[in-house]
Amino acid sequence: MRHDLEFLSVPNVVRVAARRFGDAPALVDGDLRLTFRELEERMIEAVRSALALGIGPGDRVGLCAPNSAEWIVTALGIHGAGGVVVPLNTRFKASEISYILRKSGAKALFAAASFLGTDYIADLRRTDPELPALRTALPMPGEAEGLHWSQFLAHGEERTEAAAHASIDQLTPDHVSDVMFTSGTTGHPKGVILTHGQTLRAYGWMSTEYTFAATDGFLVIPPFFHCFGYKAGWLASLMHGVTVIPMAVFDAGHALEIIQAERVSIILGPPTVFHDLLNHPERSAYDLSSLRVSMTGGTTIPESLIRAMKKDLSFDIVLSAYGLTESTALVTTTRVGDSEETVARTTGRPIPDVEVRVADDSGREVPAGEEGEVLVRGYNVTRGYWDDPEATAETVDRDGWLHTGDIGRLDPEGNLAIVDRKKEMFIVGGFNAYPAEIEKLLLGHESIAQAAVIGVPDERLGEVCCAFVVPGPGANLSEQDVITWAREHMANFKVPRQVRFVDALPRNASQKVLKHELRARYGG
Repeated sequence: MRHDLEFLSVPNVVRVAARRFGDAPALVDGDLRLTFRELEERMIEAVRSALALGIGPGDRVGLCAPNSAEWIVTALGIHGAGGVVVPLNTRFKASEISYILRKSGAKALFAAASFLGTDYIADLRRTDPELPALRTALPMPGEAEGLHWSQFLAHGEERTEAAAHASIDQLTPDHVSDVMFTSGTTGHPKGVILTHGQTLRAYGWMSTEYTFAATDGFLVIPPFFHCFGYKAGWLASLMHGVTVIPMAVFDAGHALEIIQAERVSIILGPPTVFHDLLNHPERSAYDLSSLRVSMTGGTTIPESLIRAMKKDLSFDIVLSAYGLTESTALVTTTRVGDSEETVARTTGRPIPDVEVRVADDSGREVPAGEEGEVLVRGYNVTRGYWDDPEATAETVDRDGWLHTGDIGRLDPEGNLAIVDRKKEMFIVGGFNAYPAEIEKLLLGHESIAQAAVIGVPDERLGEVCCAFVVPGPGANLSEQDVITWAREHMANFKVPRQVRFVDALPRNASQKVLKHELRARYGG
């Protein structure tokens, strides 16, 4: 079934679900419980309010908040008005958020008034008071100055329900739904353009393959600013009548409580989530028998973890997958019935209507079993980077092949294994960390003359950042000084866990830092 043709757009998913599933539970967020009909009502309120606020077709709108019912309703409201959601990483600092809002040309911003001690709008007003998005900045639940989220919903009385439905009716699968910023080797985040149809087609298929059903409850742990939490999470759930249970901040103990109380059956997330659930000292005190479907990705999965997820967490299905934001975050996945070895050692086979090649540096396809860069072509490939035609041309070639920068190999059955990262990106607990971006941030420290970053192994998070630093003349820096400063100026997953001071960075004749030598020094 072509889900982009069935649902047409993201907000239309909710209208269809309201007709199909009616008074069944759609969303559980703490004390808030909404049926599918009630979720549709909330969405229409949000669309009316977005229209009254002046959000229209193609307008980019920033959204920076933790996983919550408000995030979902706000996104649906923006989409329904014809707007384009720009999800913002809640771990980012004000300067990082400001860059994305300016680059995307966002005309408005919805942001949490208080999350983990941060008021994003207040921080942005101090950091970049002339930021255009701040002209229409709406604090979401919490105490803050300005138009509150509840007042925003009330604002919708200026527009009719008919106008909201008419606006949704204008959307097609080809309309842009999101600009999702992902960093790159240049050190600047790039906005990946994705459409309603790409999302619905990819995740409609995936959730069907993963056996999502109206009797399921999905505890959505990955953040909504990432496709893992947003598209594979709440949106895929709504297509099938699955109850969405957002989790703002992952805590293994609290997650165990929710699993038992809400009879959760689906959890997707990085291996860290499942390690923490397994290792919680009170795990055996909870009834986890409802757990049914899981998928993990981001790093290699030990077979021992898969066996423990089935035996000790009661999962019937454990799958693995691979994707990147530029591919709507879905390229390959294992299938129900695959062996534990296949799930552990590969990311599975390409999803339908998507091609995967492994090629050498000249672009020639290499035989099965040999390593090369992973290339992807199909409907899931981004329309390009926002306002960056040069970067687009470098990443998606004339024949439509997306050059992922990941090194992989295909086995004779067509399963893809990711073995390295050509672009030096590493993954910290499920979050992509990019050395060039972290290095640029570190150079903002007045006592750091040069910096180079590599990913190093970590038992819990998979990989963490290790920074090699050349101090400036006369500087008196300690490892803790650098780490403390970094925690104040960059998202936590980017912060170096280790700092090594060197007199000079190893470079080749072109003055490129030799990262392999740094890795050898670390290992030595």
